[in-house]
Order: sequence, then C-alpha cells, then structure tokens
Amino acid sequence: MPVIVERPSPASAQDLIDLAKIYRDAPDWLLPPYADGEALIQANLNSGRLLAGRFNDRLLGAALLERGEDCWRLSHLCVRAITRNRGVARRLLDEASRMAREAGKPLHLAAPEGQLEARALAARRGLPLDSL
Repeated sequence: MPVIVERPSPASAQDLIDLAKIYRDAPDWLLPPYADGEALIQANLNSGRLLAGRFNDRLLGAALLERGEDCWRLSHLCVRAITRNRGVARRLLDEASRMAREAGKPLHLAAPEGQLEARALAARRGLPLDSL
C-alpha cells in the first residue's frame, strides 16, 4: 500500500495525535519560526499549507507547502523517527513536485541557513534550497 499525500483538514483526533508525534521527533533547527511542533501545526493546519503522508490510516510525515507567485517552497519536512528511511519523505517531495509542476511553478526546498541535512536532500533531489 502506497503512502497517500493529503491535506489533513479537517483533521481527526488521531490525525492531531499523529502530527504531534511527527513534529515531536523534529530536530530543533527545523521548527523556527514556530516555538514548537504544536504551534507549527496550529498555525498551518487549516490554511491548506500542511501536507501529510498517510499509510495504513496513520500520518507518518508532514511538511509545509507555500504556493508563491514565482515558485513553491516546501519546508518543515519531517517524518516520525520510527518510520524514517522508508520512502515517506520521498513521497511527500514527489507529490509536492508534481503539484508545483502542474501549476507551472518550480519547487524549492526551504530550510534555515547552514543545515547540511537540508542541503544534502536538495542536492539529491536536484532542487534549489532557499533560506528560511
């Protein structure tokens, strides 16, 4: 069964628990400008910016997708620690790329300056990296 990418709005009680677990596993550098994962979720859940990857009725990863006039930016990409390296982030990136391409916009990754993990991911995917 594939990972299904969706906008979890309205979110079920289980979705909120899953999102909290996803961002609880986030490295500290990933969360700003939000104070914590809960603030990130609350600020973006109903805006349509939050994308999530679902597998077997559970959310395993999430990211923010900002639709700009010049490009779309994917940021705050995080996967639960216990499900990393199983293709969830790749699926979120693939779907965000597809959506941006269909809108005629390039997709950029966005992360705080100097984050080697984000730089490596952008390089592997052939995507520009913007600073947050």
